[in-house]
Amino acid sequence: MGLTIAQKIIKNHLIAGEMTAGSEVSLRIDQTLTQDATGTMAYLQFEAMDIPRVKTELSVSYIDHNTLQSGFENADDHKYLQTVAYTHGVYFSRPGNGICHQLHLERFGVPGKTLIGSDSHTPTCGGIGMLAMGAGGLDVAVAMGGGAYNIPMPKMVRINLRGKLSKGVSAKDIILEVLRLMTVKGGVGKIVEYSGEALSTLTVPERATITNMGAELGATTSIFPSDDVTRAFLAAQGREDVWTPLCSDEDAVYDEEYSIDLSALRPLAACPHSPDAVKSVAEIGALKIDQVCIGSCTNSSYLDLMKVAAILKGKTVHPNVSLVIAPGSKQVLSMLAQNGALADMVNAGARIIECACGPCIGMGQSPKSEGVSLRTFNRNFEGRSGTQSAKVYLVSPETAAASALAGVFTEADPAIIPDIAMPEHFYINDNLIVAPAPDGTDAEIVRGPNIKPFPLNVPLTENLSYKAVLKVGDNITTDHIMPAGSKLLPYRSNVPYMANFCFTRCDEQFPERAKQWGGGFIIGGSNYGQGSSREHAALAPLQLGIRAVIAKSFARIHKANLINSGIIPLTFANEEDYDRISLGDSLELSGILSSVKDNDSCTMTNSTTGDVIKLELSLSERERAVLTHGGLINMIKAMNK
Repeated sequence: MGLTIAQKIIKNHLIAGEMTAGSEVSLRIDQTLTQDATGTMAYLQFEAMDIPRVKTELSVSYIDHNTLQSGFENADDHKYLQTVAYTHGVYFSRPGNGICHQLHLERFGVPGKTLIGSDSHTPTCGGIGMLAMGAGGLDVAVAMGGGAYNIPMPKMVRINLRGKLSKGVSAKDIILEVLRLMTVKGGVGKIVEYSGEALSTLTVPERATITNMGAELGATTSIFPSDDVTRAFLAAQGREDVWTPLCSDEDAVYDEEYSIDLSALRPLAACPHSPDAVKSVAEIGALKIDQVCIGSCTNSSYLDLMKVAAILKGKTVHPNVSLVIAPGSKQVLSMLAQNGALADMVNAGARIIECACGPCIGMGQSPKSEGVSLRTFNRNFEGRSGTQSAKVYLVSPETAAASALAGVFTEADPAIIPDIAMPEHFYINDNLIVAPAPDGTDAEIVRGPNIKPFPLNVPLTENLSYKAVLKVGDNITTDHIMPAGSKLLPYRSNVPYMANFCFTRCDEQFPERAKQWGGGFIIGGSNYGQGSSREHAALAPLQLGIRAVIAKSFARIHKANLINSGIIPLTFANEEDYDRISLGDSLELSGILSSVKDNDSCTMTNSTTGDVIKLELSLSERERAVLTHGGLINMIKAMNK
């Protein structure tokens, strides 16, 4: 039986485990990346391991999230990140150089290699045939130290692409169609592989848009073959030497298969407040809009923005619309400036903001109250934009630009969209990437006053008795658990402060109640913890004394982050039992230590109602050991004694 692309890479990097779907596999990691919103904690954790130098082939620290410097906090963290990277063998991408995923695709990604990053959209590099996965910061720190990355062996999904996109229809519409088909839960525990006759028509930036938003499926990652299109892109980046061909075997077996006719697609949009709430632009109609934001790691490539410039050229943005554009990298911005496309956008009334995540992560450009905002981003969760009442739609760059001119939702006129060819040579200037110090160099690591120690759990005891300190519904995102935005992101290195805002989008009283009750259990619905890889969504609850989360189901990365923090992830054996628990009920997990060590199930007693509820423990042997020690850091310390 043949192998899929992902299975081939996994086989070549397998350290331990069997490649049987659902069983845990341990993988050797070639490359890591971090960004500044999650990186500070990752490097603090790396330092705690007392390893002098990273052991990966390549590790890169990017500054792209916390670039708004309204106080000393972000600048201090940037200095820490630069000095800790220089000391420990990590390349450092300075502020203004661009978004981590766009940059890694341009300058560092290698087909057939493994990459994990402390950002859920790390699968962007699947567009060039990498096995690229989002992970919690601690998992990235362990990989930098030479440790394995552990995941449940995913199932394999193939999406066959046929036909050719019509003008005005883009790669964003392809992934929105996939989300419509599979939903935000449809990719959990799976790797999505793209194949078919249409691949030759899709450039690497288009492929990267698709793999980027595979994160919204809940997928472990998404991947394209490494073919002649990949080779041409890497050659244009001056990196053809790293190219290697990679495709699935003809007799590879997939667990699921889908087929999409690209020629039948029309412009689509994800409606508020979920990436899978997909409708056609025609179906939405001429809805009045207030704001358009173009950029993010999903749609900020040179090809994307050249199409935007062509649509805007010689026209003026509607007077009732604010248009902001953020190029994905310094390379993109420089090329737009050199060929005049930047002037076309500026003259049309676009506001050009720096090469960074910006509005996507809630860093500025929040819409007005009840505002309708069209964004080329990857997430439209309620409140993520910084305005709780805003209605955010996810669209392609073509739809965004055309709508900015019209003042209402509209499709782009195909007649004015030129054929944009992939450059034979990209402009290359890596002067904002700082190489690490030579091995053995004694360098100073600078720490600002905002950097606080991260919380540590305690070893698990036999019995846990706490109240249900919070009850939430389905599809709770990490944005619900630990909000981002310009007011909170500067405190990513200060978990005690951030914990005061934990879950406040769901229940403003939660942090204070958790403190008063001495911690407790959280009750959740399906797909608990979807969205970002931010491990602060586990660290902040840990800071508040949360010992277990009982949910209908978990998103992969968040479940791993909970385990790394020593918080037990339990699922209901019968989902109906979710309704038998209310806020404030007293809950008892008797014999939980023994259950975590040896069993796949346990019981919880609701002392308030007298109900006995059966729960399930879906854990690997390694995860059982982590929870027993009260978290991964505790286990590493115990092993090194």
